[in-house]
Amino acid sequence: MSDHVHDLRSVREATERLLTAAAKLDNAALAGGSHLPGWTRGHVLAHLARNADALVNVFEGRPMYESAAARDADIERDAGRPLEEQLADVRDSAARFMATTEPPQDWSRTVELRNGITDLASNVPFRRLVEVELHHVDLNVGYELADLPGEFTEREIVFLADRWSGRPEVPPVTLTAPADDTDGTDERTWHTGGPEGAPVAVTGPADELLGWLAGRGAKGARLSVEGGPLPALPAL
Repeated sequence: MSDHVHDLRSVREATERLLTAAAKLDNAALAGGSHLPGWTRGHVLAHLARNADALVNVFEGRPMYESAAARDADIERDAGRPLEEQLADVRDSAARFMATTEPPQDWSRTVELRNGITDLASNVPFRRLVEVELHHVDLNVGYELADLPGEFTEREIVFLADRWSGRPEVPPVTLTAPADDTDGTDERTWHTGGPEGAPVAVTGPADELLGWLAGRGAKGARLSVEGGPLPALPAL
């Protein structure tokens, strides 16, 4: 079971970093493009606010979203608001999420997320951390994959490698981040993909491996690949 206390502290810190960065924008920049195709920075902030409220629903036993269409409509509705409203909404919705985690509860219970996916309640804070950290990168404000905390990067690699494990459309893949003498990090290896197809070895810095797994940044273009082409991954 995840350490939800640690993860909630990380969520709080990551949210403050994001809000501090977003506060430097103006309304014109907010309407500018994010790193996500078709989304402005306003869309990213609106999504973060609505995701926090959706996770409140999860903790309180309600459906995460009324429907996929309602989720998308809420983001579109809120995307064009001025910066002051966006920041207040992200901050207030984050506070509502944190407040929902404060009462004593069974963190080992199973909760339901989107599309019938279930998970332990103790894992939900990390899922929120993923939303905050990756969408901070998506905001296109100078916070990049290489700026993510190292612990987060490695945990998200583990999470996504597990997500793509056993998928028949993904061949067996070994991911390797070489040792880094500058920070004393040892070589790290992860495995993903299904049992079919020729094995592929993918090597590069951890942030670039995460970029490929999450469909962000260079999306694997700067990785070294042996055994075949870099496999295409399903959409997140």
